[in-house]
Amino acid sequence: MARTREFDEQKVLEAAMELFWEKGYEATSLSDLTARMGIQRPSIYSAFGDKKELFEAALRRYTMSRASDVRARLQNHSSVIEAFSAYFESVVAEEYAEDRSRGCFCINTMVELAPHDEKFEILTREHQMYLSVIFQETIERGIQSGELKRGINAKALAQALIVSLIGLTVILKSRPERSFVDQAIAVTLTLLTTTI
Repeated sequence: MARTREFDEQKVLEAAMELFWEKGYEATSLSDLTARMGIQRPSIYSAFGDKKELFEAALRRYTMSRASDVRARLQNHSSVIEAFSAYFESVVAEEYAEDRSRGCFCINTMVELAPHDEKFEILTREHQMYLSVIFQETIERGIQSGELKRGINAKALAQALIVSLIGLTVILKSRPERSFVDQAIAVTLTLLTTTI
């Protein structure tokens, strides 16, 4: 008869996710993980597999949670332009509020692992595409309501905004002048009122 696990799998996975997010894959040791998760190596191996499998599980947890959060934030406004403006502003505000910029866990993974690990290349690209669909649905809502022009290519605009979001998230790690970022976002958001 299999033993019942003596720990909450979701809680320890959340702890692993936070640690990987803070330090990255390579800089996180198994000792770091056991200390943060509060479980021993055999329990990690039994529940999640090796370090890379644990990292993948943590990344999947993050991307699911992140996509749900982005969708909720964009649906929280009746105006699509206000929704995107508030969303981009919140990304910036959250980064400047932190003592040290963690950025986006998925984008950090895209930079650290995707160039030389096909699995993480695919996982991070899938997340980008999923967020692009959420952006596209929001833009289409704006077109249907009459807030945005009918001639807008919703898919292309969504992809342009995702590229801008990824670039913004990466540049925020170097803490540029706030005015530099704010002006860039303001120009990016003019795409919503331009026919592409």
